[in-house]
Amino acid sequence: MSRLDEIAAPTPAAAAPVGVAASRRLRSFPETLAIWLVLVALLVVAGALSEAFLRPVYLGNIIRQAAPIGIAAVGVTFVMILGGVDLSIGATISLGAVLCAAAMNGDPANIAPAVALACLAAGAIGALNGILIAVTGVSPFILTLGTAITLYGVTQLVTGGTAHGIIAPGFREVFNVRIGGILPTLGLAFLVVAAAGATVQHVTTFGRRLYLIGSNPAAARLAGLPVRRTVILAYTLSGLLGGLGGIALLARSGVSGSLAASGYEFDVLAAVVLGGTTFEGGRGGIGGTVAGVLILFVAFNLVNVIGLNYHAQLVVKGAVIIVASAIYRRLRDAGSS
Repeated sequence: MSRLDEIAAPTPAAAAPVGVAASRRLRSFPETLAIWLVLVALLVVAGALSEAFLRPVYLGNIIRQAAPIGIAAVGVTFVMILGGVDLSIGATISLGAVLCAAAMNGDPANIAPAVALACLAAGAIGALNGILIAVTGVSPFILTLGTAITLYGVTQLVTGGTAHGIIAPGFREVFNVRIGGILPTLGLAFLVVAAAGATVQHVTTFGRRLYLIGSNPAAARLAGLPVRRTVILAYTLSGLLGGLGGIALLARSGVSGSLAASGYEFDVLAAVVLGGTTFEGGRGGIGGTVAGVLILFVAFNLVNVIGLNYHAQLVVKGAVIIVASAIYRRLRDAGSS
């Protein structure tokens, strides 16, 4: 074997993550099926408690409500498959909503530039996170937490802590048109983003690299994978989709305050983890994340329909997440055995 062949041939350490990632991706279907079965079971229970959950229009409303968190969760899924985390996603959603409303300033002609500005700024924040993590090796948890605090501070200074900007006429109306009288356009946007994310995950080289790097970053480097570039791209997409989530929040609620999405990072992370994407990296996917998002919002709506007070709602929401996670784990283990 020539020296060139020796350099080109993957070492056992380099080949290891390929096999690990491949086996984990082969198990992704039963894992995804498990979390969707949990969602179906929750819908059956919800339907038994309230007939509202049996109405297609009401289910369309749930998907619409889930859109801001669901869109952002797609980007965070990429980051977490990679083995990272993005705690700045809630602040990025808030910033996207504020920038979009401020740039619109009540003028319909400004809608497209406002959306572009929000996406560009959010994508730039994600790219900065990725660059700092890839180049310095700083903990993603610490870095993105610092980014979140900084973004909240900046938006508070700019807005004065109040609603900022004027939403242009027609902006919200477009996103709330019902397709077939059932699914609002905003809900359709969430499903389209999720489908695009799933395509990127399963079809593209970038998607495959996420699993390889998440499974074993050191071996991925030995295999010659562009680890830094992949990290930067994953965080850029997370930021960009966070900005889109902010635009979706603005379209759904009309709120553009600096703290409009405060706490959303926990809902996003809960949905992603519930969907089977772990903090250790190398496993999970968009299909599970979508189911995780819908489980959260079915639970949110269920406690509201029952009429529980806010503190009781928190207890029920937490219990649903815990029970759903436990059932999902049992179904996943049964499917992979």
